[in-house]
Amino acid sequence: MTEKYFWLDKEIQEMLPEIIATRRDLHKFAEPGWMEMRTTSCVVNELKDLGIDAILGKDVCAADSRMGLPSKEELDRHAEWAMKNGADPDILQLVKDGFTGAIFTLDLGPGPVIALRFDMDALGVFETQDVVPKSVTDGVMHACGHDGHTAMGIAAAKLLYKHRDELRGKIKFIFQPAEEGVRGAKSIVAAGHLDDVDHVLALHIFPHNGSSAKLRLTSPHGRGSLATTKLDFDFRGKAAHAGIDPQNGSNALLAASTAIMNMHAIPRYGLEPTHINVGILKAGTGRNVVCDQVHMEAETRGGSTEANKYVEEYAVRVAESAAAMHGCSVDIEVKGAAPVMNNSEELVEMAKDLGVEVEILEATGNGSEDFAYFAEKVGSALYMQLPCECAAPNHNSNFDFDESVLATGVELICKMVLRLMEKE
Repeated sequence: MTEKYFWLDKEIQEMLPEIIATRRDLHKFAEPGWMEMRTTSCVVNELKDLGIDAILGKDVCAADSRMGLPSKEELDRHAEWAMKNGADPDILQLVKDGFTGAIFTLDLGPGPVIALRFDMDALGVFETQDVVPKSVTDGVMHACGHDGHTAMGIAAAKLLYKHRDELRGKIKFIFQPAEEGVRGAKSIVAAGHLDDVDHVLALHIFPHNGSSAKLRLTSPHGRGSLATTKLDFDFRGKAAHAGIDPQNGSNALLAASTAIMNMHAIPRYGLEPTHINVGILKAGTGRNVVCDQVHMEAETRGGSTEANKYVEEYAVRVAESAAAMHGCSVDIEVKGAAPVMNNSEELVEMAKDLGVEVEILEATGNGSEDFAYFAEKVGSALYMQLPCECAAPNHNSNFDFDESVLATGVELICKMVLRLMEKE
């Protein structure tokens, strides 16, 4: 980094206690996807004094492209919770119906347009008692580090705004709802917020797995993430007395069970990795009743969009055939989806020259990321992994991370922005 940015490391370290305090506040008041009402309020209140243009409410996401929305009853209940726990009432009115998230644009005149994505949502995981600070939201915790990502985004916005006279171009700080379940990014892209963007960046905290590097990147020629589809299946049959006249019923539980066994036997797709998992099954009203309703949730994944589509379409055929076999019907709904994600070769090379140790991977594992929608739209995209000491793996009830990584994350975000502005 050129000498004119000598201020960066020093000012980040001075900000670190504030960044940690913000992260801990967000962790305590964890909110799931499309319900990040207090979180959005917190972000807006942290940045409102900067004079940065803000987009909120229905202008953030294209309404019809939002996937996996909670019910109106769930949204209304959570809006009451958010109000009781400090959400700004004016902001709450804009976001309470599943329109969470915020986009701030720092316009510095001619130059590159850079988008920075920070996911905000927590997971439906019960947090252990020995994690501090503990989430006060029943059954919801930040088990994937998104509280840290949001805190880093706030800090990066403050820092880059403070030094705006040394910058040029346009920076979009996108605080995204509903990353978990790959539900939120598609609607932001559909709303047109990436249409004028030249480069898009995101980062994610991960357990280090023995890595000494401060930054892990997937090779542009490797595989950054799997394509995925999240599916809900609602089997409907006909109830009957299980002892007296079972022949007059249609057993939805048998249909669902047949579907599960055959889904997990779907042949694989050539050399591409493919996966399917049925994770939730809710069924039955009594041991002596032929089951008439079953709710089932599953996901498919593939090493290419085509491989994932193969598994998805196969699973749908299996479900429809299993339902017909047992005289039932099935309704199928897509609750989330994302394509394969890959890094830009140019941005990987740029990141390797940021002054930190970088590890290049051929694949990042078998996970999925809806940042893939941003990368697919823009092309020049970089997804950065931040290895750090963690108490447990991501999505685990014991998950927590060494908060010193927050400084590293802000540093990497700012350095990439500064490099891109210097280059063009």
